[in-house]
Amino acid sequence: MVEVRHEPIAPTRTRRLASRAEIEAHRHDEHQIVYAGRGVLSVTTSTSTWVAPATRANWVPAGTVHAHQAYGDLDLHLMGLPAWENPLSLDAPAVLAVSPLLRELIITYTRIEDDDSPERMRLRAVLLDQLRISAQQPLHLPTPHSPLLRTVCDLLQSDPSDNRTLAQLGREVGASARTLSRLFSNDLGMTFPQWRTQLRLHHALVLLAEKTPVTNVANQCGWSSTSAFIDVFSAVRSVIRQVHTPGN
Repeated sequence: MVEVRHEPIAPTRTRRLASRAEIEAHRHDEHQIVYAGRGVLSVTTSTSTWVAPATRANWVPAGTVHAHQAYGDLDLHLMGLPAWENPLSLDAPAVLAVSPLLRELIITYTRIEDDDSPERMRLRAVLLDQLRISAQQPLHLPTPHSPLLRTVCDLLQSDPSDNRTLAQLGREVGASARTLSRLFSNDLGMTFPQWRTQLRLHHALVLLAEKTPVTNVANQCGWSSTSAFIDVFSAVRSVIRQVHTPGN
């Protein structure tokens, strides 16, 4: 059994991570906001993986065992909060929208360590107010518990461009489309098309962070054309522009 590192205090700081660098599984006794000001960050727990570009932040509740991985050179901003202070009233990990104002607040606050000045406390209060009104974003990929469903999901994760139907995948693993559809709903709380779209979205964010051309991203993630990819990706279209902006 892999030992999970226990860090009672969730740090508030800024650090750099190289592309594909990992932070191994650990937990805190405090809540933590995890934000990538540059690059794309994945946060993985026993139940799901959350992917967040620079327009999103991760909320990690106290006690949650989690690991990080960077895609693209990453500026990682960490903000710890005591367990009794939960501005989001969330007891499960989530991805939050980050407005331009919230982005600057997080970056400024996490660059200054061990400073309890009145000015920084006011900055913190505004930051918490902005967190309270941040919308949750459905950018998570739940992990299946069923061995049969895990086999199907592993096939798709190894090749997100796989366009086989659920019936075709079922024939490979020895299950009917109806059985697999029920497992997706009961085990993951998603339909098969919803889960596959989330998988492709996650994979696309990783490829974009690593400067892969958009046309190649569309092909590798299973979209029929670049325009079809952009249509599906429209909710986070700014990510495409931001990740490919020179200097990011």
